[in-house]
Amino acid sequence: MDLTDRIARRQTRTRDGGLVVDLSPMNPVVHMAEPVGRGPVLERLLDVLDPVFHQQLPDDVAVYGPRGSGKSAIVSALFAGLNDQVGRRRERIGTTTRAGSAERTVQFVRVDAYSATSEFRFYHTLLNAVVEESVPERGVGTDTLRERLQDQFKPPTRRAVIAVDHVGEAEDVSVADVREWLAPVGDAVALLTIGRDVPPGWAGETVHVPGYRQHALVDILTARASQALTSGALRHGQARRIAEWAEGDAHDALAAAFGAADVADTDAAGRVSASAVDAGIDAVPEDCVHVGRVLTLPENRRRVLSELLRLDGTPTLREAAAAIADGSDLTEGTVERFLYELAETGILERVRADEGDGSGRRPSRVEPRFPTLVFRRIG
Repeated sequence: MDLTDRIARRQTRTRDGGLVVDLSPMNPVVHMAEPVGRGPVLERLLDVLDPVFHQQLPDDVAVYGPRGSGKSAIVSALFAGLNDQVGRRRERIGTTTRAGSAERTVQFVRVDAYSATSEFRFYHTLLNAVVEESVPERGVGTDTLRERLQDQFKPPTRRAVIAVDHVGEAEDVSVADVREWLAPVGDAVALLTIGRDVPPGWAGETVHVPGYRQHALVDILTARASQALTSGALRHGQARRIAEWAEGDAHDALAAAFGAADVADTDAAGRVSASAVDAGIDAVPEDCVHVGRVLTLPENRRRVLSELLRLDGTPTLREAAAAIADGSDLTEGTVERFLYELAETGILERVRADEGDGSGRRPSRVEPRFPTLVFRRIG
């Protein structure tokens, strides 16, 4: 943020008052244009991707590191910058470029395996990234999208580096799946995987992203808070406390800070208090699921989760299903099925209920494994 932007934000805060200017910079799923403290990693990635500056495809590369280390943020920021400066413009769907008639350039596309869970969704995401108009979701099949993708990536001019995020972490998407889906345009693309580990049998380049040190997390929190909140609303000591608790995980740190700001805003407080920080931390479960994964769920599942968070007390799973169904257009059986499904995928956790009738198996209840205050605000 340059000096003019900083002054303008102070003016806006002075005029409008209130704690929150815009909470989106503190949202864990929002990636900033300039990642904080990741210069060496960006340089290493640029070294690997250097062939694109000569209009050539680089080798495949695996970007790996612990959860919350900013892998997605780094690649997103880098790809945005590369598309601005060396990537080619989008073309109309169904059009192709005749050999030698256009400048040879490379485009950069990121696909999230949490949402692109099938070949159809994968092709749909890629086409949406490289063509001008929206790609239809109905009335077309996977074969049609594959053909359109092949048309868009006909050699020699159309090339791309495809980053697939959370590959190997998403239940139904493996590196083998991605390679199979990209096979029809294999000569025109390079693969960049983003995950916690290097994929088994990987033969390409690798770039390690280490976890954040505490001081770097403090810098991230204070930098984002300076854009999201009024001046001094989140004090340095509070940012340090959140960073120490998060142990290098930027997702958890941002989720806790977001939750703390949300609590303070709800209470119409002028600053984030120590109790608000406590509430923000408490709303982020241990080993929690990334809120971005929850936001990729179908709308009906997200609605069930929203209603679950509104329930009082600790109802059993069946009691929760009945209460949620009572206030929605879903049947009790459907809601109960959704809750079991969400527990099986790790979005929720099944635990034994505190009470039972003393006979047979004790009933179970479900607890969220995602940052609840963040989801309540943006879900």
